[in-house]
Amino acid sequence: MWYRNKLAVFVSAWDRPKPRLERKEVHPLSLQTKSVFLYLAVFFFSPCPPPRMVMNEDLSKILNELWKADENRLLPGKDYQISVQGKASYVPAGSNNARDNARRPLFSYVNEERLRTIKSFAAFIVLLDNYEMSTGIAEVVTPEERAENSCFLDAILETKVMQLAHQYLAGKNLTSADPQEFKQHLYDIWFQLYSRGGNRGRDSSGFEHVFVGETKRGREIMGLHNWVQFYLQEKHDHIDYKGFVARKDKTRPDEDDHVLTLQFSWKEMVKPVGSSFIGVSPEFEFAVYTICFLLSQAKVSRELVMVDEYHLQIIVYRHGKYIGSSYPILLSSNNTPLD
Repeated sequence: MWYRNKLAVFVSAWDRPKPRLERKEVHPLSLQTKSVFLYLAVFFFSPCPPPRMVMNEDLSKILNELWKADENRLLPGKDYQISVQGKASYVPAGSNNARDNARRPLFSYVNEERLRTIKSFAAFIVLLDNYEMSTGIAEVVTPEERAENSCFLDAILETKVMQLAHQYLAGKNLTSADPQEFKQHLYDIWFQLYSRGGNRGRDSSGFEHVFVGETKRGREIMGLHNWVQFYLQEKHDHIDYKGFVARKDKTRPDEDDHVLTLQFSWKEMVKPVGSSFIGVSPEFEFAVYTICFLLSQAKVSRELVMVDEYHLQIIVYRHGKYIGSSYPILLSSNNTPLD
């Protein structure tokens, strides 16, 4: 139904990278939040539905090739187990108070041996402690951290997933056919620093936002769309899972779904709605988001795709030449029709 597409944009509205104006600090429920409420009110209560989104068949085809090639994907029930528990409650914008409808962690089990022994996972995990949590604080990248970034790219570029992505992008003249130039292209769009805070210095990157997570000056969670980071932060009691966010066609997600929309707190701040792949490899996410980013020059791209049994919307925000944010939204699964 048409309001599923509205739900998808509603979710993305919470996580859109927002440029900060140079002005005095304001209360979180001030002008910016009021404008979000006004937007949502107009959006959800408009009498006319938006035009139906069209499935991107070409993109679906390459993403399914990546899915089938993702031999490092962990398997639900074997390599990890999640407990979705209760449905998340409504949390108003700017609030850090959320009812906890999940007494247990989201992840009840993860095979950490696989995380340690699969080269791309191991190289990925090394990167997760390289960033300042809050925007507004300039990042400093050390030579050691640059080397870690390079090792991670080397690890994923060895996989069939990234080789397929490279072949696809080079075939469309969206990147160089040379492997080293492609690696540099990936480094630029994911790891080059930029500013989310005006003149406060280069305080963010696509990788930090999407895979690590950051905060808006310590008040609001931004990004954090990666299941491994979620698991590790939950394991160390930094994340408290609050419950799942239900889809229109289903009251409760399956515990073997590879995409989940959820609510959680991270170091006392609440993310009312977040969305993430579950169990997939780092190279799969890198490939999906890189392809979607390079296929579009739009400030925001929203592509409707079918990947395996999942109807998804892939959201990518552009921050100039770099990735601002990216994440999946699960619209339906198990071949349940969208309408």
